[in-house]
Amino acid sequence: MYKIFISAGEASGDLNGASVAAALRAVRPDIRIFGMGGEMMRAAGVEIVYDIADLGVMGIVEVAMSLPKLFRLRDFLADWLARERPDVLVVIDYPGFNTRLAKMAKKLGIPVISYISPSAWAWGRGRAIEVAETVTKVAAIFPFEADVYRQAGADVVFVGHPLLDIVKPSRPKEEAYALFGADPAKPVVVLMPGSRRQEIDRLLPVMLAAMEKIAANMPDCQIFLPVASTISREILQNIIEGYKVNVRLTAGNTYDLMNIGTVAVASSGTATLEAAIMGLPTVIVYKMAAVTYLLGKLLVKIPHIGLPNIVAGRRVVPELVQGQASADNIARETRAILADPAVRARVAADLTEVRQRLGESGAVGRVAEVILEVAAQGHGGAA
Repeated sequence: MYKIFISAGEASGDLNGASVAAALRAVRPDIRIFGMGGEMMRAAGVEIVYDIADLGVMGIVEVAMSLPKLFRLRDFLADWLARERPDVLVVIDYPGFNTRLAKMAKKLGIPVISYISPSAWAWGRGRAIEVAETVTKVAAIFPFEADVYRQAGADVVFVGHPLLDIVKPSRPKEEAYALFGADPAKPVVVLMPGSRRQEIDRLLPVMLAAMEKIAANMPDCQIFLPVASTISREILQNIIEGYKVNVRLTAGNTYDLMNIGTVAVASSGTATLEAAIMGLPTVIVYKMAAVTYLLGKLLVKIPHIGLPNIVAGRRVVPELVQGQASADNIARETRAILADPAVRARVAADLTEVRQRLGESGAVGRVAEVILEVAAQGHGGAA
């Protein structure tokens, strides 16, 4: 019986880890899958060794403040790996932590697969070399990512983007409107402030202030906020109560919500690519600690922060970062999409191009095949 460990450190990783776990079980029902993850991985049958509900931090300053906790967690998982000896470790995103965990696994002789790998195409060749020297195989989700890692000496397989398998509505639009109690005749704004507490604290207030401005001129707007599995409703509700705007919190069926959306206002990250696949025009916003931002400006090698714009190679949706991410600017960009069908049509056409560049569907199944191949090697070649 194969024993797999999946390490995911935030909500998007939990989603991808759950999809991989389901694909593995479809092929090998007897497989045992352990992991660091959340509710989605648990629901997919993963035996959770560490729950990530309170883990999500990002940014140089923020991570530095959390280092003692992260070091303790790393040591805990390293001890678990040494004791349980899984046939393969699968690290999903969460690069700083997972790269260190992968190095520990390598010392133990445990094969490592990097999936949703560190963004070496943004940070430079040094990051790619570090991963190439550590992991057994890279399962690349972007064609340009595969090229960067291959040039760095990694064993790479391009699997395509997993969101093409995951991101799809589960019901017709008419049923989705009824599910959410939304009026098809009125515009729908979807707020996605992120899955980490830091993102919520920085972005949700300015998003809500922008919605107040929009509601003043467009009072028929319906505003929804899907609740990430890593954030409690109480945290969101406490912030929302400070603003004079009606926001409806939703749980689950997020792609059905996106399918009826007119526009989204979203934190830079996986959600913006999900929206792109759904053809939902999005205003991307992001704020971080000032020191983190300044260091990032020095280190990051690409002109855009939003994944749809990175994939397209040009700005197809608005990006508002740091000081630009003001309530006035968010309201202006959101209103432009809400008010002009021609703008929405142009953005939708650009997002169709983004979707096409992500490759073919079936990525999750291909990742599962790679994991089982490497696990067989770690298992002494036994099936």
